[in-house]
Amino acid sequence: MSKMRLSLKTGKARRRKPLSLDDLLPGASGVLARIELPEADATRLMEIGFLPGARIEAGRSAPGGDPRVFRVDGTEFALRRDTARRLLVEVATEGVA
Repeated sequence: MSKMRLSLKTGKARRRKPLSLDDLLPGASGVLARIELPEADATRLMEIGFLPGARIEAGRSAPGGDPRVFRVDGTEFALRRDTARRLLVEVATEGVA
């Protein structure tokens, strides 16, 4: 199975710290920088709006913490934590606790 790695290159003027989508606290948001999933999975996520450069906001979790809800372009999607760990977002360093 081939793995697809997509990334968004940002300028050095915007210093951001990448972290996994799963690490975002509810209500926090970041810009999708990389998708590190097999090609078929990455393609499916891109079809529904998880594109490098898209702003993603973390929402609530199901009881037990899995899956988690994320908002992209006003639409909410539930992703398993294992999948969310493979989507890397850039968050402004001022917003990281």
